[in-house]
Order: sequence, then C-alpha cells, then structure tokens
Amino acid sequence: MPLDSEHVTSMDEAILQRAESVVALAAKAKAAIGQIVFGQEEVVELALTSVLAGGHALLVGVPGLAKTKLVDTMGVVLGLSTKRVQFTPDLMPSDILGAEILEESVEGHRAFRFIQGPVFTQLLMADEINRASPRTQSALLQAMQEQHVTVAGARHDLPQPFHVLATQNPIEQEGTYPLPEAQLDRFLLQIDIHHPDRSTERRILIETTGPLDAQATPVMSADDLAAAQRLVRRLPVGESVIEAILDLVRAARPGDGAEGVAEKLLWGPGPRAGQALMLAARARALIDGRLAPSLDDVRALARPVLQHRIALTYEARAQDQTPLTVIERLIGRI
Repeated sequence: MPLDSEHVTSMDEAILQRAESVVALAAKAKAAIGQIVFGQEEVVELALTSVLAGGHALLVGVPGLAKTKLVDTMGVVLGLSTKRVQFTPDLMPSDILGAEILEESVEGHRAFRFIQGPVFTQLLMADEINRASPRTQSALLQAMQEQHVTVAGARHDLPQPFHVLATQNPIEQEGTYPLPEAQLDRFLLQIDIHHPDRSTERRILIETTGPLDAQATPVMSADDLAAAQRLVRRLPVGESVIEAILDLVRAARPGDGAEGVAEKLLWGPGPRAGQALMLAARARALIDGRLAPSLDDVRALARPVLQHRIALTYEARAQDQTPLTVIERLIGRI
C-alpha cells in the first residue's frame, strides 16, 4: 500500500522504512482477519485500530455475531497468546488475577507461591463482562491501566503487549451489573456489532456449514505488534487535528460544553478520551497507509471513542436523545 508523501520529508529514513513495513503488516493482518470474520469490515478495522493504538476495546452486540471468533482470530493473526474468561455472577477477583497458595516442601518448610490467573496473557477475552459483580469487574481496572496487578501486596507484571477485548450483550439486562464509569473509561473504543446484510449472511450460511472450516494464519508476532505500537506514538499530528480533538472532547461536557448539547449531558468525557482519540486516529491512519491522521479519522472515530464516555440527563432521555445523536451533532461542527 503506497504511503502519502505529505509528511515523509519530516521523518528520517529509518522511521519511514519501519512505517512502510508496519503498513504492509497491518494490511495483511486486516485481510487475514477479514477472511475468517467476513462482512464486518468496520468492526475488524476498529478492533485492529484499538490494538495498534495500545488500548482495550468493548465489543457490544447480541449473541451470534462472531465476537468470540473475532478475538480468537485476532490472537492467531497477531501472534498473541490468548485466554478467555466467561464472566458470571459467582466469579471472584482471584479467578481472574490469581492467588497465593501455601505450599509445604519435603523438608517441612512452608511458603506462599503465586498462581497466575487468566489475566496473565497478551490478549484476554472478557466474555459478557457485565454479568460479573462490580467487585470482580474492578479487578481488571489496574491491569488495564497499569499493565500489572497487585496480589497480597506484591506486584506482578503482565505479559507485553497486553490487551482486553470485552464483550457485552446490549439487550438482556436481567442479572447484569452495568460497568461503572471508571471501568468504561479504560476502554479505548466501544465497538458496536450489528447483524450482517443479506449477501454476507448468505456467505456465512454457505461457508460455515460445509465440511471445511477456514483457519486463521499468523501474520504478525508480538514483537511486530509492539514495534507497530511504538511507531503509532511517533506519527506526527497536525495542529488542525489536535484542535478538532480538543473541540470535540470539550464540547461533549456538561457546563462548559457546546450550546444545545451541554444541558443534555449528565457527565462527559475526560482527558483520557482525547488521548484515546489521538492514538486511535494515528493507528487508523497507519492501517490506511497514511503517515499522519486527518480530520476524517477524527470524525470516523468520534462515536466509538465517546459513546461510552457520555451519560444523558433524564430529560434528554425522555426526549429520545441518545449519546449517538449528541455525538452526531458534535461531529457536524468539525
């Protein structure tokens, strides 16, 4: 995929070569994932964007839309170790993080040994995360933000890179616990997954019910991904894009937000939303073969970055307003 030349002159030759290599790998990874999870091009791109940006993603969709297959496929294609946790009301924090057990040696000496939980992986699928209790949900907070966990006062570093792809069913709410704002804010993107169109569903019927099941193939390694994530943070960002991100995030807050919008908001995005939008815009540009993000990247990523960081007042909800309708108004101002 050819790179644009607008910012090439400002980058040294070594960075340019790495960028070309990363662009090629990202294109291959996207195509490889699309061969297994087809008909969800935008979902695949957003999930890949989230991981390239070094963040976590919340996949929201009804059962049967290949959320689990997407995570498994990404793990294989990106060369990451993967583990899956099915969240249930009786799941305990130690079931995710691990625990210390008391062991006795042959000589009779007793000592505690830490047994790692499933969080010690590079790509963790937290399936139906809203079915676990708030106490268990919060067990992931430190891991997602700080890349390590603390158990019995001892720090345990997680494998690198480390990403959480969590799933959530938006329809059935009985027996669930809504994610707290602090937990939602740790997700770089919220990715909504919808039913495929008729032609895609026809392809699903034919290709997934035959004698052969397509298998994902590795395209990248964990080291390749780590190098790509470092490159994303070095991509230049123009002043117009920075100002657009600031305008968008600040306009989505109650009090000092945009006129006609602020009064509809109960709470809005903090600085982490701007950081997420900046990183995601860089990653999306790289996937698209560009060396710097544009205003189109900001517009395209505004919804997945902001929708889980906005809450509306009761009056706004009574008027059939949703976070997406508010975000659409803000996008129109860019």
